[in-house]
Amino acid sequence: MPPETDRRRVQKTVLITGCSSGIGRATARAFNDEGWTVYATARNPADIETLGEAGCELATLDVTDQSDVDRVVDRILDEEGTIDALINNAGYGQFGPVEDVPTAKVREQFDVNVYGPHRLIKAVLPGMRRERDGTILNISSVAGRVSFPGGGIYCGSKFAVEAMSDALRNEVATYDIDVVVVEPGPVRTNFSKRADREAAAENTDDAPTTGGADDGLDRSGAYEEFYEIFEDTQLIGGDGPVAVEPELVAAEILNAASATQPPARVQPGTAARVGVLARFLPDTILDAGYELVRKFAS
Repeated sequence: MPPETDRRRVQKTVLITGCSSGIGRATARAFNDEGWTVYATARNPADIETLGEAGCELATLDVTDQSDVDRVVDRILDEEGTIDALINNAGYGQFGPVEDVPTAKVREQFDVNVYGPHRLIKAVLPGMRRERDGTILNISSVAGRVSFPGGGIYCGSKFAVEAMSDALRNEVATYDIDVVVVEPGPVRTNFSKRADREAAAENTDDAPTTGGADDGLDRSGAYEEFYEIFEDTQLIGGDGPVAVEPELVAAEILNAASATQPPARVQPGTAARVGVLARFLPDTILDAGYELVRKFAS
């Protein structure tokens, strides 16, 4: 077997989005500990001050703001010359029955989870192509391979990330640029807390109904059973027995970014590796499984 140094990239510069907590924060620390120059970003700079104290470079970045994206990428290129790895981690989960989710909230979900990574990819690729080197890691989810009731909007955004990544991987292969999709299962982060808020909130008579970030769902009254199941089972929660620590996901991301020939997909943890296999099941079996869950939880 060749020595380790022959199989791994030289540690260079990495741009990570969504570093305020969870996977993003753990990933920034992991890369920093390995000697990479880490640009840790978040919408609120106060949320990542401790990463700066640990040695990371900090930047304010809202992935839905093109001017933010251009400013941060230009700054890194000015200071470092290259961006060797991009980790598109920023995201959240918009849950609720498809009918009950306002269209404006669907747009918000895709703006963060799909258009955000696309903005970053477009911004970093010219430099990577020039260097004929680089790795783009898009953080998806097991939900990017298997959809479930109440997760249609979130899963749809992650399915889109998967499809975009598959196309991109082959488009940039000729430039020696790698594209990796990371598909975690349940992770012990604040993700499920925000998801709970997104699914449980309900519009009131005196609340705006535009579907903006502070609005609730347009509950039709047809899916109350779903809301009860969601609250009882913590469908996507990170506190269950199969949930993994964000540090495990971060380690897998670091390994993929460091490898000279990374895999197209990485599933951190046993639950993730098993979960993605459900995509091979016939739809009738999956549908029957969801019906059993509904009956068991009701």
